[in-house]
Amino acid sequence: MSPLSPAYFAFAAIAITLYWACFRWKYARLSILLLANVFFLARLAWFYPAILIAAATIDFLVGLGLQNLARERHTPRLALVSVSVLLNVGLLAATKFFPVMLGELYHWVFPLSLSFYCFQSMTYTIDLYRGTRPGTRSYLTHLTSATLFTVIVAGPINRISDLIKQLQQPFSLTPTQGGRAFLLISSGLVKKLLIADFLSNNVANRIFDTPTLYSGAEVLIGVYAYALQIYFDFSGYTDIAMGLCLLFGLVVPDNFNRPYQSLNLADFWRRWHITFSNWLRDYVFFSLPNAARWKGAGYVYPIIVMLLGGLWHGIGWPFVLWGLLHGVGLTSLRTLQTVRQKFQGKRPATQWGRYLSIFVTFHFVCLTWIFFRSPDVATAFTILGRLGSMTFSIANITLPMIAMMLLGLALHAIPPKWFDRTVEIFGRAPFILQGAGLAAAVLLIELLSGRGSTSFVYSNF
Repeated sequence: MSPLSPAYFAFAAIAITLYWACFRWKYARLSILLLANVFFLARLAWFYPAILIAAATIDFLVGLGLQNLARERHTPRLALVSVSVLLNVGLLAATKFFPVMLGELYHWVFPLSLSFYCFQSMTYTIDLYRGTRPGTRSYLTHLTSATLFTVIVAGPINRISDLIKQLQQPFSLTPTQGGRAFLLISSGLVKKLLIADFLSNNVANRIFDTPTLYSGAEVLIGVYAYALQIYFDFSGYTDIAMGLCLLFGLVVPDNFNRPYQSLNLADFWRRWHITFSNWLRDYVFFSLPNAARWKGAGYVYPIIVMLLGGLWHGIGWPFVLWGLLHGVGLTSLRTLQTVRQKFQGKRPATQWGRYLSIFVTFHFVCLTWIFFRSPDVATAFTILGRLGSMTFSIANITLPMIAMMLLGLALHAIPPKWFDRTVEIFGRAPFILQGAGLAAAVLLIELLSGRGSTSFVYSNF
């Protein structure tokens, strides 16, 4: 059941309605949501509920053990958290090596990657081991939060303890929150079906699949198109997930904050896939030896962390090079900032300097997207060769392609305050006007996006 299919939204609507009907009874609400999670997983493949409930049960028992053991008992606590980490890393590794072994058969047998489940689950036991967040003794609450169907496909990556805290609180949903939820779902559908799929089918896929058929200028436009496609694809899923969670009374973190307006590469990773960046920082970087004390950690460990991030996206040289480029870029940035501060102090950048920084950062990110999108290293270097050919024909680029890219740039640049203001207005509007607005969004997508849709890019990771 694809998160874009009418069946998915009908299923979500039924689950939300039943959840609302039991808003006074916490355990009834949790049971309904857990059943919805199990049903969704079973619709993907019959074995997913068994695997994930078994894994979540082990994590719950590990959590109980960590809560019962005093902080001074380091050895048994370390042994317990190691069980959880090895379990989840094993599941994560399996999802990465199965595609290599099974090839095209993988997506037929395993339609869902378990990455986002594993990332979330490890936050619970590691936080308990570190003593930074509380746990729960409610098996029902833990299972419900660990298998939450709205985020299990492609995030956002939540801390399980935060979900548990919200699920244990009384359910409430204000008109403003309801308006925000429906606007988020609508914006997610527009981002995915109207912009991302159009750019994917009409520009990016064609140029990346056969780059030698296009001029250097057309290939450059194709790289820009892919940068916009992957942003609107992934942020579209995030918007839908955030909206559905809000209808269940759950607030989950956003994953994006206008990343292509970043001043430097470190700023980009504070704006792009924010929950994954925070996860890498909190659970990988700070788990490395002396990460908080060794002065050289900021120069060496970013390369290690980004290489691991690249391998998470896929076992192959293109992803390794993508991670390596970002790791070296972060280390180079740290070195440049240290040297500049030593000789120039903390002199603020001029406005033109900020524009130049944004321009350079955006194009470095686009350079790395070439390796991320290319099926192999040879194709990536072919694309780089076409860019270096300095040929300027744009005969294969149409006005609708340019118009869609300009629309994407405009939407990317919208300040968050504008969206919040729209939420307030929409939340106060009569129900009839809200329904008309949603119907208009669906009609716009139907008229302009074409037939069919592709799966979310990050559902494969």
